Amino acid sequence: MQKILIQTILLCFPLLLMAQEITEKRVQSTIDSSHTNNLILKQIFEVNVPLDSVWNAYTTKKGWESWATAKAEFDFKINGIIKTNYNKNGTIGDDATITLHIVNYIPKRMLTLQAELNKNFPAFMKKDAKDLFNMILFEEITPTKTKVISYGIGYKNNEKYMSLMKFFIQGNAQSYLNLISYLETGKPSVKY
Repeated sequence: MQKILIQTILLCFPLLLMAQEITEKRVQSTIDSSHTNNLILKQIFEVNVPLDSVWNAYTTKKGWESWATAKAEFDFKINGIIKTNYNKNGTIGDDATITLHIVNYIPKRMLTLQAELNKNFPAFMKKDAKDLFNMILFEEITPTKTKVISYGIGYKNNEKYMSLMKFFIQGNAQSYLNLISYLETGKPSVKY
């Protein structure tokens, strides 16, 4: 009996280590292509701060510039815009500016954005721009813990988009880690 118990422990130990590694990963990413010709990039993370703090990080100039981009300009309303620039020496309106259209939102629950694709995006994405959205859901888990689920919607299920998924997964994950760090420590993990 003792021999079986020791063998079971030895067999399960690697699984325990693997489970620990998975739970320590802050951003979970999955790509779903079931039942359609489109891909959905789903990314989930939890942050140990109240929902209000997370919402403000997404919906204010100060919040956005604290974790997402070097510069931001806001007109936060339905059909409003968020203009951003990752270059701290750039200006809003130059060639590096990214414009996000605020399609809709429900305060502290959901935000839908659509990027205006500039010359820095691949031509095949520009052709599909009208189909590309980012829907972000916010859920209060406890008064001091919030879950965020981001859905990248409208990517086509083809080789060109699949090759971009690694870039989007890594780039988005880094942005979310910046957000988590900023909200939990006051400092982003990377400063633009």
